[in-house]
Amino acid sequence: MKFPPPFYRWRPHPWHGLEIGPNPPSVVHAYIEITPFDMMKYEVDKATGYLRIDRPQRGSSHPPALYGFIPRTYCDKHVAKLSSSAERGDGDPLDICVVTERPINRSELIVNARVVGGLDVNDGGEADDKIIAVLENDYVWGKAEDISDLPPVLVERLRHYFATYKMIPGEPSKLTVEGVYGREHALLVIEAAMKDYYEEYGQ
Repeated sequence: MKFPPPFYRWRPHPWHGLEIGPNPPSVVHAYIEITPFDMMKYEVDKATGYLRIDRPQRGSSHPPALYGFIPRTYCDKHVAKLSSSAERGDGDPLDICVVTERPINRSELIVNARVVGGLDVNDGGEADDKIIAVLENDYVWGKAEDISDLPPVLVERLRHYFATYKMIPGEPSKLTVEGVYGREHALLVIEAAMKDYYEEYGQ
């Protein structure tokens, strides 16, 4: 049976089978793993592409935005070079948070996300950047161009969540949020992650 393009006969792997986006690095696809309503940490299983429970969220804070990754990106040496302190990439696709006005309570979605900035995150010596984007055509945030266009308290919540979501009481944290960066640097991080992906997996 012949199928018209771009019909997928089988479900594509969300990391390797989806396109990176309509206009990368400015507008990218974000594959959403976690919503602000989730108290479990879900992560795409690298072998199958299905969502797997990674762990329950230990603390009481909720993710302040949609959270997932950008397809066909990989955090390795080129991403690490842009980090202020990390020695290597974390070997995962590049993480992304997407801000929306309307609540979205389901995951395994693909959304068009316009990049506005990011967080410089060092997780045990590994670059684990969190790109920050807005939902394209969002009625409230859709015209934001840079992270400075978002309310400071929203950026503060994102920073606080990632600084604390892996903390274990009585143990020193291995993760630090080194800083916040704007759109210009975020685009460089995405381009680096695209280059790392190409070198690791090809087209």
